[in-house]
Amino acid sequence: MTMRAPRLLSLAAAAAVAMALPVPAAENPTDNRLPSPVDPERFSGGLTRDGNVDPERFGQRQPDQAFGAFQRGLYMTAYNLALVRAENGDPAAQTLVAEILSRGLGRPRDEAGAAKWYQLASEQGIPEAQFQYALLLLDGRFVKKDDKQAFALMQAAAEAGNLFAQFNFAQMLIKREPDERGLAKAVSYYERAARDGLADAQYAMSQISANGVGGKKADDKEARRWLLLAARQNYDTAQLDLGHWLMEGRGGERNRAEGFAWLLRAARGGNVAAQNDVAKLYMQGLGVAPDTAAAASWYLLARRAGLVDPIMEDFFDGLTDEEIKQALERSNRLR
Repeated sequence: MTMRAPRLLSLAAAAAVAMALPVPAAENPTDNRLPSPVDPERFSGGLTRDGNVDPERFGQRQPDQAFGAFQRGLYMTAYNLALVRAENGDPAAQTLVAEILSRGLGRPRDEAGAAKWYQLASEQGIPEAQFQYALLLLDGRFVKKDDKQAFALMQAAAEAGNLFAQFNFAQMLIKREPDERGLAKAVSYYERAARDGLADAQYAMSQISANGVGGKKADDKEARRWLLLAARQNYDTAQLDLGHWLMEGRGGERNRAEGFAWLLRAARGGNVAAQNDVAKLYMQGLGVAPDTAAAASWYLLARRAGLVDPIMEDFFDGLTDEEIKQALERSNRLR
């Protein structure tokens, strides 16, 4: 995954907000897997909240017994059942076969084979397949690279309502026109994906609203609303921003205790900047009772990750040997 957007973009940098946000694995040269829009840890592998696989990902309808087997984790059975229908031209079954091959479910991963089935299903207008095949065309490892076709397929999937395609198409629009015009075209796609619950798009909308770009008026209240939605989905950069906004009273009432809670949540999730912020808040007693040991332990954790803060260095230099020992023990437990 690429780096997420910087915490608060300047007006000049806001036009490139989307390019700094997470993008599919297809754009990461160190990732040897077939790019997938669904990170199992973030998006539950296409599962809906009630535990059912979203049929939209396979062409709006379930490929009968094959789909049911896939839903129950019987991937080899699902593959064998779907393959027959896929070979007979069923686009939903073709998408399901591609999904199984691309993720190596119940059988060795076969990126080239998955690409073939995604292509066939995309030609029949399945949004999920269009999105996945567009990623492959952008990547160029398993099919011939074709940016023009990828753009067209991504747009088609986005217009059909695929929220991952909406987000990625917005990215592509800005890459094509890295100025206010490109951002203005991209905003509607970000907003649609954000409304459908994609945390990456919600964070993008927070930055757009905060900076008043892309045809949107600057609106801190709206920006904070988007931050909250993304933060609730464990989007750590949104948690970091939201924590700061609550501490400052930006976009709404000041609530330092709640701000600290969001920063602590981001820190516990591994956000290094949040770990340093938590250390400072413990040191200053803002939003939380002052705690020298906790401040030192959180700063040690951030420093191990490469963040050096002169203020915290001065604080750390003033600790006794016993306090440093306790901080080391606590930071080891936090890690």
